[in-house]
Amino acid sequence: MPPPRAGAVTVAFRSRDGHVIKCLSMELKGLILSGGEGTRLRPITHTRAKQLVPVANKPILFYGLEALREAGIEEIGIIVGDTEEEIREAVGDGSQWGVKVTYIRQEAPLGLAHAVLTAADFLGETPFVMYLGDNLIKEGIVGFVDEFRGKQVDALILLAHVAEPQRFGVARLDGDKVVGLVEKPKDPPSDLALVGAYMFRPVILEASRAIKPSWRNELEITDAIQHLIDEGYHVEAHVIRGWWKDTGHLEDLLEANCMVLEDLEPLCAGTVDEESRILGRVVVEEGAEVIRSTLRGPSMVGKGSRIVDSYVGPFTSIYYGVTVEGSELEHSIVMENSTIRNIPGRIEDSLIGKNVEIARSFDRPKTFRFMLGDNSRVGLI
Repeated sequence: MPPPRAGAVTVAFRSRDGHVIKCLSMELKGLILSGGEGTRLRPITHTRAKQLVPVANKPILFYGLEALREAGIEEIGIIVGDTEEEIREAVGDGSQWGVKVTYIRQEAPLGLAHAVLTAADFLGETPFVMYLGDNLIKEGIVGFVDEFRGKQVDALILLAHVAEPQRFGVARLDGDKVVGLVEKPKDPPSDLALVGAYMFRPVILEASRAIKPSWRNELEITDAIQHLIDEGYHVEAHVIRGWWKDTGHLEDLLEANCMVLEDLEPLCAGTVDEESRILGRVVVEEGAEVIRSTLRGPSMVGKGSRIVDSYVGPFTSIYYGVTVEGSELEHSIVMENSTIRNIPGRIEDSLIGKNVEIARSFDRPKTFRFMLGDNSRVGLI
């Protein structure tokens, strides 16, 4: 029998005496959820899909696509909502990753189990991995998917040890077997929180149809998994050892940026003049210019950006087409085509959107002038 294709899972049927009597090769599909509104990152997400905010100069969604492809999954559905057009433009048909992408419109963000049902036609009778598009998992999901391939389980959920389990969905285990799930418990049964990746067989569709909306009026994937457990299906856990991040909050997004930059390999594909200093692990991408400035790593300067008479400190990623002049930045993310000029104090712990202009005004009388979107936050000293 020929070996299964990449992305396939082999299922063996055995006789009562344990001999293999039939072997089938089934494709594994991927489902990436990218339809959320990103309310916790407003005002950035008023004009941009949260999954396309860059971490270390790469949109968060791209990390998920790479993780699925590395696990051998070639057919991927992306759940989209109101930001569908922007996500389609960024991802295209998936060929740049060597995958085939199908876009699936979800009428509203009505829960993860609702997203599974929305994708029912795409999924068919195929086992699949579901990946939350705003999550980052350092070690990827190759081991997770391989474990699912090697086991006869109905669902395999990804868990991680966390410091504050009461903030998450928490699993109760008996060995590797999941015996219960609790959403944001006051008294957590463990410190194992659900991470943004799940492996399912098609029975999850039946479970998602069987549950009722939660108090949030959403079909919760935790309720669907609990339904599988209650009905006697086999649900196991895979515990990751590396870091993971749900990037839904500013603080988590900046921390994810730090974590990715920690593994940065130095590179200078742009130009750095003799009056500038590069300290530590710094990437200067093609077409970028560094003039009379200091860059301290780990940090990145994107394609076509210009850093003039400035300081860029650790854990800062500057996307493409940005100008920073006469200013200091640290522990921040600056998105594309923005301009920062002559700021007298250091900018830190900040997320600066695309096409933003921040400049000191020398007009008299000395005044502050703002044009800010909903839910903006500004700190002045």
